[in-house]
Amino acid sequence: MACMKLGSKSEVFHLDDHTWLCSTGLQSDVIIEIGEMSFHLHKFPLLSRSEVLENLIGEHSSEDEKRCVLQLHDVPGGAKTFLLAAKFCYGIKMELTALNVVSLRCAAEYLGMSEDYGEENLITQTENFLNEVFGSWTDSLKALETCEEVPLLAEELHIVSRCINSLAMKACADPSCLVGPCKEAATLGTQMALYSGMEYVLQPSRILWVRIGGKVAGALMYYAKRHLPLLGRKSSMESGNYAASRSTISATSEADQRSLLEEIVELLPDQKGVTPSNFLLRLLRTAMIIHASPSCRENLEKRVGTQLDQASLQDLLIPNSGYSVETLYDIDCVQRILDHFMLIYRDDPTSNYVEHEGQITESSHSLIPITMVANLIDSYLAEVASDVNLKLAKFQSLAAAVPDYARPIDDGIYRAIDIYLKAHPWLTDSEREQLCRLMNCQKFSLEASTHAAQNERLPLRVIVQVLFFEQLRLRTSVLAGAIHGRIMVDDMKERVSELEKECLSMKQEIEKLGKTKVSSWNILLRKFGFSRSKSKYGDPEASKPTDTKELPTSSAPLINGGENQNNESVE
Repeated sequence: MACMKLGSKSEVFHLDDHTWLCSTGLQSDVIIEIGEMSFHLHKFPLLSRSEVLENLIGEHSSEDEKRCVLQLHDVPGGAKTFLLAAKFCYGIKMELTALNVVSLRCAAEYLGMSEDYGEENLITQTENFLNEVFGSWTDSLKALETCEEVPLLAEELHIVSRCINSLAMKACADPSCLVGPCKEAATLGTQMALYSGMEYVLQPSRILWVRIGGKVAGALMYYAKRHLPLLGRKSSMESGNYAASRSTISATSEADQRSLLEEIVELLPDQKGVTPSNFLLRLLRTAMIIHASPSCRENLEKRVGTQLDQASLQDLLIPNSGYSVETLYDIDCVQRILDHFMLIYRDDPTSNYVEHEGQITESSHSLIPITMVANLIDSYLAEVASDVNLKLAKFQSLAAAVPDYARPIDDGIYRAIDIYLKAHPWLTDSEREQLCRLMNCQKFSLEASTHAAQNERLPLRVIVQVLFFEQLRLRTSVLAGAIHGRIMVDDMKERVSELEKECLSMKQEIEKLGKTKVSSWNILLRKFGFSRSKSKYGDPEASKPTDTKELPTSSAPLINGGENQNNESVE
């Protein structure tokens, strides 16, 4: 393990119960309290190296008091780390190691021990030593473990990311630090013990563990692709030659590859999503080909089942490499993966299951993963349905493992059933009826309903059901349209009625306005001494114009009002 010695003076600190005393021959003039511990120290060595201590001592010192008391309960690393920082200020001998450098670097940052307060100050010294630590796999791992003691500041100073990058770079450059050759079982056991120790230490901080887990998974993937020839190849069924896949195991023996794969699987992080599903499925496919141990295959199946919603159809098409091959693809393996997914999904506390009329349903926001799995399984069933060796019981078991609520529409399962019926024309009427119970005709799209209504492979009862539900859907649609139309008519009638009321109200207002204007005109005429009976406008004959070109122009309400008044005068 890397080590750096600092300071040259002999030890002058000694512990008395919960108090650290510094026996330099001078009386202590500052007391620093950290938790239950107290440090009786001297101002000058501290303020000459630390900006924070200089400011605090200046604020709390007075001429009347010989000693000032400071409280630093939140110093990173606590009293143990502050003791090392204090020894550094006094120039006393101390050792930097991979186990104390992280907390000491954080304490130096907290106390402001920069180059402004002396050359080769503690920040510089700890940074230089960290660079040495990152040169070693073991020291980087130990430093990363201690980040858990000061997680926030270690993250802020990028110590965590530097440790992770150091480990990842070393794993890629020399994968034997993660997985030793099969002959070096003892070395591998030691590395696995270190890895397990890291997992245990980082367990309280899931974020740190996921980050290191992602880096380790990436390194393992890189190593596996380089040393497992079958891993990077396409499925043997895609290439059309299964025998050729087995012939590629030539660089090393099948036994060596088997041991190597099993070791890689043991080292994979357990967290969901850290290792991609496609890589896990390729490992599983390779494990099947080279006949890895049952525990290894079960491990991989459970890992895939945990994140089955992230898998793709092509990766799920695992060739059947058993000794008694019945089907083209390993249906039993996919069944076990799906069963594990459903077990995890139902036990997941984040899933909100609701019991409603004897059926288990879920709130819509948590349906996405299981809906994706339902679509994946339906596509898988459609892909394997054409295999004439696929037994009805296996097809039914896999299809029925997906709950009904996981399929918003049943077009996918209908397509798979139709392909199966076409590839297995010898099924009895009873078996066809049994198979068709896997789908719900009410959840067919219009396209699927149209196809099913003309599908001679379906039992007559199913065709009648499809026609019935299609007619019901059409009637419901027409009824909804009629109701919608009636509502629109009622809304229009109501609006017309409101407009009529508004028009009537406006007409009344206009009439009132016209009467008001005429009345005001008569009052004005009387004011100036004019009487309508004596005016020439009061004489019907005189009121007739001699020349039509000289007809006066005025607003309609005023003329009408005038005519009414003239008629009254004549009478």
